[in-house]
Amino acid sequence: MKKKLFYLICLLLVNSILISCNEPPSKKNHNNYNLDENQNKPESVLNINLANESNLVDLGLSSDLVNEILANQPFLNFSNLTLLLDGNYNEELFRKVFLPLNLNTANESDFHMIPGVGKKMAHEFVEYRPYSSIEEFKREIGKYVDDNEVIRYLNYVFVPVELNSSKESDIKNLPGVGNKMAHEFIEYRPYKNITQFRREIGKYVDEKELNRLERFVYLKEN
Repeated sequence: MKKKLFYLICLLLVNSILISCNEPPSKKNHNNYNLDENQNKPESVLNINLANESNLVDLGLSSDLVNEILANQPFLNFSNLTLLLDGNYNEELFRKVFLPLNLNTANESDFHMIPGVGKKMAHEFVEYRPYSSIEEFKREIGKYVDDNEVIRYLNYVFVPVELNSSKESDIKNLPGVGNKMAHEFIEYRPYKNITQFRREIGKYVDEKELNRLERFVYLKEN
């Protein structure tokens, strides 16, 4: 009886080992895969025009600088931001907070300020102008860097949209523009001028936010 019990236990152990060996790799490494996936996620960068006091304090900025930033929002061009920071900016800060740059109009030197973008890559950013959409930027710059790096760049840049013809998906790609606001952009088409855009969209947002949004749009000349 003891001998039979011993053989039975051995059989169960062997069977358990065989099942473990035959387990699909994707299942066995599921936890490790998730860990690696999280480690490889592109960093998220705070848009300085959308930052509140708490966000800025968490970055370790002085109270005086935080107050100045809040008083000057929205920053409508990059030089205004760098003038305000006046030497308080560095690559480490710009890994955490930034003012997205217009891919079609920003100075090439401004692209140098994006962490990890040197002169060569900044030149490539300019080389493919004008961009019709952020998807075109992803496609062209994706020739030089991997997908994660392209996605990281999206924290730092945008492609302006033509108010009367841009696809809703392109509008949603604008910094801080969600589904609801994208719908409102389209709702009032066709726009005759930017004044009309300000009047209609001004029904939903305050003056500061309206100024921030106006930076992302344009109208073709008739």
